[in-house]
Amino acid sequence: MGKLIQRPLSSEYPAYYEQYISKVQGTDLLQSMQTTHRETQSFIGSLTEEQLLYRYAEGKWSIKEIVGHLIDAERIFAYRMLRFARKDTTDLPGFEENDYVIASNAGTRSIHDLLAEFTIVRAGTLALINSFTEVMFEASGTANGKSITVRSLCYIVCGHEIHHLGIIKERYIK
Repeated sequence: MGKLIQRPLSSEYPAYYEQYISKVQGTDLLQSMQTTHRETQSFIGSLTEEQLLYRYAEGKWSIKEIVGHLIDAERIFAYRMLRFARKDTTDLPGFEENDYVIASNAGTRSIHDLLAEFTIVRAGTLALINSFTEVMFEASGTANGKSITVRSLCYIVCGHEIHHLGIIKERYIK
C-alpha cells in the first residue's frame, strides 16, 4: 500500500498489548493487515457450522463469537485511533469484551454475514490509517486509564487478529 508505519516502542503502549504487537511480522503493517485478513477470511470461511459453534471449554467463545469480537474490538481500536489522531484529549473508557460478545448475538448470525461485516470494518480501518500523517501516528491519548499511541493501536489491530486466529487453529480445530 506504500505507507510504512514505524513499529511502536514499548513505551508507547501498556505492556499487556505486547502479546499482540509482537505477533506482527515484517515492516509493512498495511500489507500484513491485508494478508492476515485474507487468511482469516479463507480459513474461517472453510469451516463447518459445527466447527463454528464449537467451544473447547465451558464459558469459552465459539468461533462465530470470536469473529464478532474481532469486529467489535477493531471498531473500538479504530475509534480510539481517530480520537487521538484528531487531538481529542478526553479519557476514553475501556470495554468489557465478554459483555460485548454476549450482546453481539454473533453466535446466531451466518458466518457469511459476519465475515462480510468484518471485511467492511477492515476496509474502513485501512482507509482511516491511510489518512494519517506521521504526526498523527505519534499522537497519543488515554484509554482505559492507560496512555497509548495511534501507531500502537494500528499494530494492535493486526496482532489481535493474528492472536485469535492462532487460538482458533490451536484450540478449536482438531
